Amino acid sequence: MPKNASLDRGVPAVRVTPSRSLWLLGPALVAGVAYLDPGNVASNMTAGAQYGYLLVWIVVAGNVMAWLIQYLSAKLGVVTGQSLPEVLGTRLRRPWARRAYWLQAELVAMATDLAEVIGGAVALNLLFDVPLLLGGVITGAVSMILLTVQSRRGARPFEFVIIGLMVIIAVGFVAGLFVAPPDAGSVVAGLVPRFEDTGSVLLAASILGATIMPHAIYAHSSLTRDRFGSLGTHAATEAARTETSRIRRLLTATRWDVSIAMLIAGTVNLGILLLAAANLAGVEGTDSLEGAHAALAAGLGPVVATFFAVGLLASGLASTSVGAYAGAEIMHGLLHVRIPLLARRLVTLIPALVILGIGVDPTLALVLSQVVLSFGIPFALIPLVALTAQRRTLGPWVNRAWTTAAGIIASVLLIALNGALLWLVLTGA
Repeated sequence: MPKNASLDRGVPAVRVTPSRSLWLLGPALVAGVAYLDPGNVASNMTAGAQYGYLLVWIVVAGNVMAWLIQYLSAKLGVVTGQSLPEVLGTRLRRPWARRAYWLQAELVAMATDLAEVIGGAVALNLLFDVPLLLGGVITGAVSMILLTVQSRRGARPFEFVIIGLMVIIAVGFVAGLFVAPPDAGSVVAGLVPRFEDTGSVLLAASILGATIMPHAIYAHSSLTRDRFGSLGTHAATEAARTETSRIRRLLTATRWDVSIAMLIAGTVNLGILLLAAANLAGVEGTDSLEGAHAALAAGLGPVVATFFAVGLLASGLASTSVGAYAGAEIMHGLLHVRIPLLARRLVTLIPALVILGIGVDPTLALVLSQVVLSFGIPFALIPLVALTAQRRTLGPWVNRAWTTAAGIIASVLLIALNGALLWLVLTGA
């Protein structure tokens, strides 16, 4: 994002040097972990293995839309000092409306958590032959440790831990490309928008459903609130002399933060698809994480397969921690009830452990979790675009007309594709 670019009406951006703004980065990188969860891995790996480079354009388009959506979420938190669930909690005046909205948002967060715990369990099974149920328990326990860091040490140490896991994720999933790089011409050809059959539409919807997640939208506004809400005197004396210049500087840094996070997430997601397209195309069994791991080991060697499994483990650990954080914020913002993060972690861990314990196929559970996520997309996107387009909500920081138009177009496309995903899955088409 250019330094002088601005998405805010009548508010010129200011030049913010990296040395002055480096400490402002972080919230988007944490929220960006949601774009690298096991659901993304499964969708992108399957797309590359089954359709080669056909859906490269979907990954790129999804990342562009994700940039806009995550920036709007972060801007809402910076300007209002509230998360999206908190703003909705004040706007939805009828208790039944708040409870109904909370119920769907909470179910979506739990479905996300389910996929992430299962991903961590599968990774532990691949790396150490740990039984899936025990792997789920270990994944949940580690995520509780990470949440303890957030609740006791604050936002910044939590960000450092999650960013460290993001680095591991990136290395784990992209390492194979250096061993067997993709064909450059085929990658460029994959940028042309097109589908091949119903299955490619289904996978395209799955990629977008796994990429743009409702809980990431809820979490990002909360992360910026937690990170910048306590600047107070420090901001007034060192960062800016007025509240207006303070917010301007934070939004400029936020655009950089979101750009870096989405560049990393987009590169890794594209790398997963290209790895599968270049090396797993037509290979049987690659429609599951276990099958993809076995195919990588057979085709590229055990080292690349191990890197993949380590990346998957880091993905599950990091994303499930962020998912639990988002779920707690949803409850607090909409029901005005705050329960300890660790207590909520224990409750939401139960469905994943039950599914692992009764022997449900992990890949099937991942697919079904993406279906549940599809239900939640409109409830997060529509209020976000509407609120950031309201002057009474954001004042001078309200969206430009073209920003709102882009948000509406992205929302319509995402809702339509997620609707297609639901129809295809439920009808068996």
